[in-house]
Amino acid sequence: MAGVRDFKWSNSEKKIARQAFERAYQRECDAIQKRVSAMIAKLTNAHDIWRVHDFLSRKRREVDNKYDYRYSVLIFVFARLLREGWLDESDLDGLQEDKVSAIKEIASL
Repeated sequence: MAGVRDFKWSNSEKKIARQAFERAYQRECDAIQKRVSAMIAKLTNAHDIWRVHDFLSRKRREVDNKYDYRYSVLIFVFARLLREGWLDESDLDGLQEDKVSAIKEIASL
């Protein structure tokens, strides 16, 4: 999609974007915590401990690669978060319509 890397972000949009980004991050971390708690509750042997470790290591890499707050890629990040369910459309309220439309269009691909 041409031009989405060149969107200009107003100060108010930057605040809205940061809040949306942080909410999505917190939602995903909460889901990870819930999953880990369930895994820990079912620990029965040493192998299970390493399964928790492996799960957390994999999730850490995924989260670190996904949550990139550079404005040049934020439209793509938000599209992915929207598609994966970590971001709600209502989290984008206050962003310019061209940005919201781009996010939705990319998310639908």
